[in-house]
Amino acid sequence: MHFDLLIRGATVLDGTGSAPFPADVAVNGERIAAVGRLDADDATTVIEAHGRHLAPGFIDVHTHDDTNVIRTPEMRPKLSQGVTTVVVGNCGISASPVTLHDTVPDPMNLLGGVEDFRYPSFADYARAVDEAVPSVNVAALVGHTSLRSQVMDDFARPAEAAEIEAMRRSLREALDDGALGMSSGLAYRNAFHAPGAEMRALVDEVGAAGGLYTTHLRDEFAGLLDAMDEAYATARHGRAPLVISHLKCAGAGNWGNAPQALSSLEHAAQEHRVHCDCYPYTAGSSTLDLGQVTDEIAIFITWSDPHPEQARRPLADIAADWNLSLMETARRLQPAGAVYHNMSEDDMRRVLAHPLSMIGSDGLPNDPHPHPRLWGAFPRVLARYSRDLGLMPLAEAVRKMTGLSAAQFGLTDRGVIREGAYADLTLFDLTTLEDTADYARPIAAARGIELVTVNGAIAYRDGEFAKHRRGRLLRRRERLSPTPIHAMTEDSP
Repeated sequence: MHFDLLIRGATVLDGTGSAPFPADVAVNGERIAAVGRLDADDATTVIEAHGRHLAPGFIDVHTHDDTNVIRTPEMRPKLSQGVTTVVVGNCGISASPVTLHDTVPDPMNLLGGVEDFRYPSFADYARAVDEAVPSVNVAALVGHTSLRSQVMDDFARPAEAAEIEAMRRSLREALDDGALGMSSGLAYRNAFHAPGAEMRALVDEVGAAGGLYTTHLRDEFAGLLDAMDEAYATARHGRAPLVISHLKCAGAGNWGNAPQALSSLEHAAQEHRVHCDCYPYTAGSSTLDLGQVTDEIAIFITWSDPHPEQARRPLADIAADWNLSLMETARRLQPAGAVYHNMSEDDMRRVLAHPLSMIGSDGLPNDPHPHPRLWGAFPRVLARYSRDLGLMPLAEAVRKMTGLSAAQFGLTDRGVIREGAYADLTLFDLTTLEDTADYARPIAAARGIELVTVNGAIAYRDGEFAKHRRGRLLRRRERLSPTPIHAMTEDSP
């Protein structure tokens, strides 16, 4: 049988968590044609992969690449670390269904300027993604704050009945057109005043369509457990699977509470389909939020509209120069971006290793000095936390960024290496794999990612990006059930 592509002699990590095994993997068209010991005599392209690991293409379940997949479709930060699919629309902010005419509400400004919000319907956004032909696949959530931006002139209050109904109609249309579900960012000031009743009304639409609900919790600090309980109740009411975004114990006073948070997650997952995502760093990054300004942690300013000359400096140093308090300095810098060193390593490792957690970078591609997770999150999990520190077996680390992610987000025939699945594949050299991006030099491609294919075509090879791109928008095809899929097993790490 003729094959378009044959990857020969790889150590295969199939995305299910099963032990690695030696095999050849053949591709015809967009899909995997065969896995096993195969004849290479009749293959158009043969890749010798002896000594290398072959995994499903990594799925970044938490991104803010909404407009970048259209404006910068090469998607170099993602392809170069082995990512073949990005989930956009997280933390309550999405590029659609939105049109804006003046200022961009915070934190929607993380996605771009006014000119980037020009998709009044999800169908318009989907069409734009397909026309751009990004190098990676795109699956999209609809953001709650983005829905609010289209019907409310004042975010600092609950939505009224007519506004909620307008948001429900817009969300329903997006779900019908293939959106995965809805996200919220209840910690941000432009969503914080949305009460439980507003959220339940919208998540009811998500559950009715068979989608999922993801949430940046209302509180990741002292009120974390209460915020988690609110998320569970909202998801249960709507009968929608739940993913808690970037689960963390933020703030020095909250360090050490990961066991309680994970116990809460496990308990909820016994009755409802609940998971979380996590990134492998102890610093977060977002817009400069006055609610997070404190002298207990290091805060690094990455950009500032009114004071661009203060970018790439610690907030404390700027405050000293200006002879102002941290809070007064932050107000003067806004709107701005910041990196917050607000987590403990032990807490982060516990969440990262938990069987219910998936990997998401939460990278900010429009930040001129981004957090290093934008370029390095996935190799960092594999190289530092699995290979070097033994936090989890390699097969489990790969499951968290492939098979588990595809299953929870309803990405049919993705995230696994098996005959008939889409040929999204990442070949890496575990001995040289390394994330090279750091806080001082965050824009740097990982080492050790040797080959990436997207929908059967080579997209990245030996540091070179292919000229022809093959990514597309992945419209929701499955109805996700809220019934729990128990990931907890006796031999789980």
